[in-house]
Amino acid sequence: MSEQMPVIVLVRPQLGENIGKAARAMLNFGLTEMRLVTPRDGWPNPSAGPAAAGADEVLEQAQVFETLAEAVSDCANVYATTVRKRGVTKPVVTPEEAAREIHIMPGRSAYVFGPERSGLETEDVALARAILTVPINPEFASLNLAQAVILCAYEWSKGASLQQPTVEELLPPAPQDELEGLIGHFERLLEDKNYFWPETRAASNRLTLRNLLTKPAWNHLEVRTMRGVLSALEKARRPRES
Repeated sequence: MSEQMPVIVLVRPQLGENIGKAARAMLNFGLTEMRLVTPRDGWPNPSAGPAAAGADEVLEQAQVFETLAEAVSDCANVYATTVRKRGVTKPVVTPEEAAREIHIMPGRSAYVFGPERSGLETEDVALARAILTVPINPEFASLNLAQAVILCAYEWSKGASLQQPTVEELLPPAPQDELEGLIGHFERLLEDKNYFWPETRAASNRLTLRNLLTKPAWNHLEVRTMRGVLSALEKARRPRES
């Protein structure tokens, strides 16, 4: 990735478990740099490791700062995550909009998250370039720390060309001769059942059948499977054994 990854800054986080879950959310989407501002229970926190579920590298590299200003001192683009403006007039963006800006703007960027119970204070938000807020149900606007982190990390990852680990390698489309064999097999079976009658509709029906069978872009295994199905249908039904 050509641009620098954004930093995740947790301001006065309260529980080690939540720090660990935030680290897990970060690493899921390719982010590794966590900065902590005066964590309530100190650092390192023994509760963070188990909650991170393997995202140990994020926790091991986490840096601790006394103030938010120090934590973002090298960042040109700082986004304060909050559901309220808290009396500070700043641009308001969604996670998607912030991610687009981060990918094109020069300088380091940081997502800033407040403590679990109260969120960021007005003084914290005042340090940010913009307020990041999520369109959310106004009747239930409570997100936990890891959820908030994962929303931002996911939107950033969409522009970072991360490899999708669950997509299987697709087989190439079957060559035309295999597809022609499948179409011919269908036609032979259907002719025996008078499907192409009356003759005045035969050409149109054959064309429709060809269009139907060429649309899915079958690979060779799919063609072989379908040919096997047709061959099984061709065979006379065996009488059931008594």
